[in-house]
Amino acid sequence: MLYSNQATKPWPSLSSFSLHPSKPQHLSKLLASSSSSQPDTSAGNIKRLVLSPEGRVKLNPSPDRDFYSFPRFVTHVDDSFISTLTGLYREQLKPEYEILDLMSSWVSHLPPEVKYKRVVGHGLNAQELARNPRLDYFFVKDLNQDQKLEFEDESFNAVLCTVSVQYLQWPEKVFAEVFRILKPGGVFIVSFSNRMFYEKAISAWREGTGYRRVQLVVQYFLSVDGFTQPEVVKKLPIKSDNSPLDGIMRLFGLSQSDPFYAVISYRNFKPLN
Repeated sequence: MLYSNQATKPWPSLSSFSLHPSKPQHLSKLLASSSSSQPDTSAGNIKRLVLSPEGRVKLNPSPDRDFYSFPRFVTHVDDSFISTLTGLYREQLKPEYEILDLMSSWVSHLPPEVKYKRVVGHGLNAQELARNPRLDYFFVKDLNQDQKLEFEDESFNAVLCTVSVQYLQWPEKVFAEVFRILKPGGVFIVSFSNRMFYEKAISAWREGTGYRRVQLVVQYFLSVDGFTQPEVVKKLPIKSDNSPLDGIMRLFGLSQSDPFYAVISYRNFKPLN
């Protein structure tokens, strides 16, 4: 289902639907779910599978929609991570961009001073998405059940995925879908730290180090024909000096900031400016 956060702005491909002025409305039915048992290469050329069947397993096998049924109005990373991410978006995203915030929530971490042409959000909790002031539209969908993104080819200039890639059980297919809906030269920014809902992260992620997780996301990009060589941005916390003050800060969980990782790639080519 696709909803509007601003009822005065029509979704261009669904202009025949009327919107209620007081609350987000259902605009269209999504197409039937595709099977999650086998990767579908029709959305893009998936050259190879990165994950083994064992690597896709979660400790909690219950549907993700159930796990995220209650809203969590919290930030899942610290202020340093958010500041770094917002700075990266400021560098990468232009005001005229149409953006898809994939696996989003009640906050998108976009630069507050920049107004983008259109921002569409996706997630698993409608209450969180409805509270996100940056979203013009949003839709709720479990990408581990159905990886199809109901948008036309070349719909977006940028796709964002913030601290959520660790939950994808079919990342190859999702990345192929992102490639399909990106415009040529469009950017896909995948950011993450070391935090997670442990029981909902896939085995390949839970068992990895920071370096291995970065390489895993790099391989997700490389598994889809047409993405440029991924670029890695990272900002790691300063190592402890083992001083008494540092020991006290560690005791209260204040000694280190969250590590910041982002992997960036473009459809077909990287724009010059």
